[in-house]
Amino acid sequence: MRYWLMKSEPDEVSFDDVLAAPKQTVAWFGVRNYQARNFMRDAMSVGDGVLFYHSSCAVPGVAGIAEVASTPYPDASQFDPASHYFDPKATQENPRWISVDVRAVEQGRYLPLTEMRTIPALEDMVLLQKGSRLSISPVTSGQWNAILTLLREGKR
Repeated sequence: MRYWLMKSEPDEVSFDDVLAAPKQTVAWFGVRNYQARNFMRDAMSVGDGVLFYHSSCAVPGVAGIAEVASTPYPDASQFDPASHYFDPKATQENPRWISVDVRAVEQGRYLPLTEMRTIPALEDMVLLQKGSRLSISPVTSGQWNAILTLLREGKR
């Protein structure tokens, strides 16, 4: 089992949106970075743990725990000319971008980025490295366990 941090802008898809979705599952679409795409395509497996992270918002942070709920498949938004994520070079025969489904598992307390920066067990986390902007990044089992402990303190 592997662990991942996946960033979503909450005005596009929030953890509350996932909780409200049928089967508490949403498609992870719109990834347009090759390294993040390769993580989904080549390294993720059904059941892998996901830290659902809210980015580009007033208080960025981990909003909940999720899991990878599907194998990779072509991201439909790449084919839709009306989509912000449309890619004119992508074709049905040769898709360039990948989606996976993500299922909500548990909602704990919100863990802000500012607090994460103060936790010694997280100092090597990809998210916290200077210049790191990946929308999907690997998380070690030690980092995963440290964050789970923090999320479960004062759980809603």
